Amino acid sequence: MMKLAQRILNLSDSQTLEMAQKSRDLKAQGIDIKNLSIGEPDFNTPDLIKAAAKKAIDDNFSYYSPVPGFDDLRSAIVEKFRKENNLTYKKEQIVVSNGAKQSLANVLLSVIDKGDEVIIPAPYWVSYIDLVKLAEGVPVVINGFIESDFKVTPRQVQEAITDKTKAFLFNSPSNPTGSIYSYEELAALAEVFADKENILIISDEIYEHINFNGKHHSIAEFESVFDRVALVNGVSKGYAMTGWRIGYLAGPLWLAKATNKLQGQTTSGAGSISQKAALAALLSDNSSIEEMKSAFLKRRNLVMQLLDEIPGIVRNEPHGAFYIFPNISSFYGKSDGKRTIKNDSDLSMYLLEEAHVAVVPGNAFGNENCIRLSYACSEEELVEALSRMKIALGRLQ
Repeated sequence: MMKLAQRILNLSDSQTLEMAQKSRDLKAQGIDIKNLSIGEPDFNTPDLIKAAAKKAIDDNFSYYSPVPGFDDLRSAIVEKFRKENNLTYKKEQIVVSNGAKQSLANVLLSVIDKGDEVIIPAPYWVSYIDLVKLAEGVPVVINGFIESDFKVTPRQVQEAITDKTKAFLFNSPSNPTGSIYSYEELAALAEVFADKENILIISDEIYEHINFNGKHHSIAEFESVFDRVALVNGVSKGYAMTGWRIGYLAGPLWLAKATNKLQGQTTSGAGSISQKAALAALLSDNSSIEEMKSAFLKRRNLVMQLLDEIPGIVRNEPHGAFYIFPNISSFYGKSDGKRTIKNDSDLSMYLLEEAHVAVVPGNAFGNENCIRLSYACSEEELVEALSRMKIALGRLQ
């Protein structure tokens, strides 16, 4: 067998996808698994969006699309930023990609050289570290803690900056914690970077619309850093369109041109039918978003209540997305008589095999004292899953 390239050997498998696959394998054996590991809304894509896709098929939008996206979609994204975020972009500053993950990869591969450092607050989304490694960069992780809603401070960021720092990569609302940086907190972070013209801020805002605090704020709102922010978003989470694979980048023109060049040599333009569906989503009245957000808020409150009934679990209050990231380290060293829990991976496997509940170990997100639970499933499923967890964890002594 040929030796694989080092860039592949350096990458880790996605633990969220790995746990989802283990859940599917057990389900295939007839076992009733409650899957709290998957980061995907359990809602169907709204009918008006599906209708637009059907019309696009009938209208023969079945040819290659422009590399940066159709003009009407890019214009709609510009208008979305103007109306919802008070941000001014030109169409040429928008690049549509095959999901927000590709937008992130495009940015990193466009700006990071071997040895460049990228500051990443932890907990972080699972792919951040490996995307930086893929670009031959060096991830520099700074830790947020549950006592501060897992958010990092401007001082931590300032102390992590070196002459090798090329980018700062974070998300708000956060996967896995559901934490949100306030306007004041973003202003303080922007102040750190105001005079650092060689550092790019990469702001992943894919969960923008699932925000229980009210108005979403972006670090791109601050003029001192606006021209050095790569803002990544998409339609997957807010419009229940994960499988349509449409993400987009907004940023300075030089960066948009670079990512367009890269994408032209890798995937070319995103799927034409998916783009027309995304256009319908962005032109809609967002009523479907409000319905989903209301359901997620109810589920969040239910999950917090049920977690509080499990001795040994410590949690904060997430303010967005559809995850909670409780601390479960009090169970380390305990045993059910058959196995001893040493870490978050042990606990996650114990819950899968004994409670038939799938969660994701926190080490996948940079915090080995926690596990990630997704509440993107029905209230009935959540009640049953948390009941099983309570019973299984109660057996650990």
